[in-house]
Amino acid sequence: MMVPHCIETRSAASTRACWGLLLGVTLGMAACSTGQQAPQQPPAPVTIAKVVQKDVPVQITAIGRVDPYSTVSVRSQISAEVTDVCFKEGQDVAKGFCLFKLDCRPYQASLRQAEANLAKDTAQALNAREEVKRYAYLVEKGYVAREQYEQFVTNAAALDATVKADRAIVENSRVQIQYCNIAAPIEGRTGSLKINRGNVVKANDIEMVVINQIQPIYVTFAVPEKELFAVKEYSSKQRLTVEALIPADKTPEEGVLTFIDNTVDAATGTITLKGTFPNGDKHLWPGLFVDVVLGLTTLTGANVVPSQAVQTGQAGLYVFVVKPDMTAESRPVTAGRTWRGETVIVKGLDAGETVVTEGHVRLITGTKVVIQGQ
Repeated sequence: MMVPHCIETRSAASTRACWGLLLGVTLGMAACSTGQQAPQQPPAPVTIAKVVQKDVPVQITAIGRVDPYSTVSVRSQISAEVTDVCFKEGQDVAKGFCLFKLDCRPYQASLRQAEANLAKDTAQALNAREEVKRYAYLVEKGYVAREQYEQFVTNAAALDATVKADRAIVENSRVQIQYCNIAAPIEGRTGSLKINRGNVVKANDIEMVVINQIQPIYVTFAVPEKELFAVKEYSSKQRLTVEALIPADKTPEEGVLTFIDNTVDAATGTITLKGTFPNGDKHLWPGLFVDVVLGLTTLTGANVVPSQAVQTGQAGLYVFVVKPDMTAESRPVTAGRTWRGETVIVKGLDAGETVVTEGHVRLITGTKVVIQGQ
């Protein structure tokens, strides 16, 4: 580039003219350089989904534990030798089924002795009452002293009391004999056998076997305390359904909510609930851990988007909406519950709008987008 050469003169006007010419050349060069346009950014590739309207169940998920409906630890109520075991380990037994037989011969002998004492004392009491009648006549006639008559009355009353005590002993002996046959107090499944034939057991000493009732059966689970209000509200209107799914299985078991604990656990901030399941096929087994779904209600005609479309920013939740001119718009939303990978949008979106599910990183409001797969 040739810069004009200014000839030094003594005239100030000539100097100003020279500098003006230099400034004009410089501005012309700048104008030429700024006339070139900056390259535009290419559209951002995104994956989209439509806002759909559907019925969404309101549910609470948790991890639960299967518990027996009732558990009984069978023990002997008398001291005796085990003469027979009438079941096999793991057998299903009905209520009243004989589990163990004990040697009842000593108790049968005690019963016979008690019955003999009862008979003897009954006879003596009968004779004492007859004597009281005879002496009552004699004392009226003045043949015997009243003190002697009163002694007979007292003796008769004492023998009557003895008869009552003998009857109680006889009844107790009969009960002891009944205890020689140990029956199942509930319907259920027996566990491992803790004592065998020939062993001697003492009253309430050792556990002989445990019976668990598994039809029906409980599933115990805990939910956050913030869900308590909703659980109470909906359970007061109808019976709530509970589903229990064994992780290795595909078909859930269905039951109903039957128990809400009376206090919140201060250590965990949760409330304990129980669902009761018929367990007709005995699929649920005590001790198993299961995935629990508690159904509360159903939202009708809710606006739903894939959960990955909902983003979290400094101002809260938002989604990117793809406008008809293929530009992205950041829009704040109010989200509800999440169900099977979809989130209910309470406020901020209308059915039929298009939202971005992947490719958020490069987006701001006004960014041009191109839809992948089209």
